[in-house]
Amino acid sequence: MTERIWLKSYPEGVPADIDTTQYASLAALFEEAFEKYGSRTAYSFMGKDVSYAQTDSLSRAFASYLQGLGLNKGDRVAIMMPNVPQYPVAVAAILRAGFVAVNVNPLYTPRELEHQLKDSGAKAIVILENFATTLEQCMAKTPVKHVVLCAMGDQLGLLKGALVNYVLRNVKKLVPAFNLPGAVRFNEAIAAGTRGTLKSVEIKPDDVAVLQYTGGTTGVSKGAVLLNRNLVANLLQAEAWFQPALNKIPAGEQMTEVCALPLYHIFAFTVGMMLCMRTGGKLVLIPNPRDMAAVLGELAKHKIHVLPAVNTLFNGLANHADFSKVDWSSLVVSAGGGTAVQSAVAKLWFEKTGCAIAEGYGLSETSPIATSNPVTTTEYSGTIGVPISNTWLKLLDDDGVEVARGESGEIAIKGPQVMAGYWQRPDETAKSMTEDGYFKTGDVGVVDERGYFRIVDRKKDMILVSGFNVYPTEIEDVVAGLAGVMECACVGMADEKSGEAVKLVIVKKDPHLTEAQVREYCKINMTGYKQPKVVEFRTELPKTPVGKILRRELRDKK
Repeated sequence: MTERIWLKSYPEGVPADIDTTQYASLAALFEEAFEKYGSRTAYSFMGKDVSYAQTDSLSRAFASYLQGLGLNKGDRVAIMMPNVPQYPVAVAAILRAGFVAVNVNPLYTPRELEHQLKDSGAKAIVILENFATTLEQCMAKTPVKHVVLCAMGDQLGLLKGALVNYVLRNVKKLVPAFNLPGAVRFNEAIAAGTRGTLKSVEIKPDDVAVLQYTGGTTGVSKGAVLLNRNLVANLLQAEAWFQPALNKIPAGEQMTEVCALPLYHIFAFTVGMMLCMRTGGKLVLIPNPRDMAAVLGELAKHKIHVLPAVNTLFNGLANHADFSKVDWSSLVVSAGGGTAVQSAVAKLWFEKTGCAIAEGYGLSETSPIATSNPVTTTEYSGTIGVPISNTWLKLLDDDGVEVARGESGEIAIKGPQVMAGYWQRPDETAKSMTEDGYFKTGDVGVVDERGYFRIVDRKKDMILVSGFNVYPTEIEDVVAGLAGVMECACVGMADEKSGEAVKLVIVKKDPHLTEAQVREYCKINMTGYKQPKVVEFRTELPKTPVGKILRRELRDKK
């Protein structure tokens, strides 16, 4: 698009462009924050506050420990944890030491974890002990040589920490037995690192900071290569976009943000952890957002200013009996992302909090924010908003030519937050980028005269479950390996709770194959959100004359 028609829709005070080169790296951002905000609370977790100064010393020690393992600049270190204080410490340590953080979903099965560790070439992993059994089952087939084991209570102090760990291990039985010889406990690693010194590493804007894995259209998960400059740009863009709302926070009051979305998801990583570091905010870590009563109980202890969430979380909170126990009067930003926000949810949220949901759009490949509704909005627009500062969008036809105004086309994004490419997949990178540097999203959209974009369809067969990408090919590849399956196909279906859900259609080879067997197999091989909500058996699948399965027909038939 030759002109940015959306600029006239910007709220007052949000610039068309900002300087995204303020930091050479995320490590530089961390170090500035530690120096500037030392005495402030950086993280709050289960009633325990961790200051910026403590985060500085812990991450410095852990970075020193990692360097002492003999890792070299650019080596990958995986993190497989929910929202616990060790997560931000590990991220700061990995980046300060000159390594690359690989975010891993802690609910992955051994098959999914093995792929990601092999593909990224991770030499070390920082993992919560609850998931150690998963690692044990695949570690021998991966390049991982060093394991740091964390426990939920590590950072809660001696007595409370011991109690929490005892309850999780022995009462709730949430830590399955595992055997990982040579694994080092997180607190031991910190102690060892404290005795060493962090060697200074020059980290440049074009150095890789994070490998953020996204589903692959071919069924193979790909790592989006996010450089330091990509992530620095996006957190500064987010700050500029949120500024009209952040200005409402009284002078001298620390911004408090809720981190209920998982930190391994790029939305929470950038808009939660990184933005808080930049602004000296306090991040309230929620390890299990599904436990709504516990979430609201925790939020009742804080004065909340910023809440990034997905539709299901906004909906679950707003409809919970304990909602009114939280004082929502200080809330200035409700950032919706990951998946479409439903109008009924947006309406209810605004009625109950007075802070409208500003729905945005982005992908792992865009660090993630590309567009957003203004944070000054008071109504549901049904759109993904307008491109944020420094960002260009255009709509392309199947030949890569920009469509005429008013017509629909594939959304393509250009800006400093767009990834460098897919990790060791030049072919996939070439397919996803235009010659003039736009990233092709696979989502089909339209734009109105105000510059607001709306998604109308998807070019790819991707299914979006509560903000997580599910690729039918991956599901089909896995299910095809089950004895008794002749062939199968997978499509998305509308779901009130998660936006979309997985529907699996199977043609049997063995007439005795049951739905229960299929579900058990899926449970072993796929994390929860990928598992089918509906399993259907048919005698044949609809196909084209050349034998390609017609997923659309499966989708259309109820």
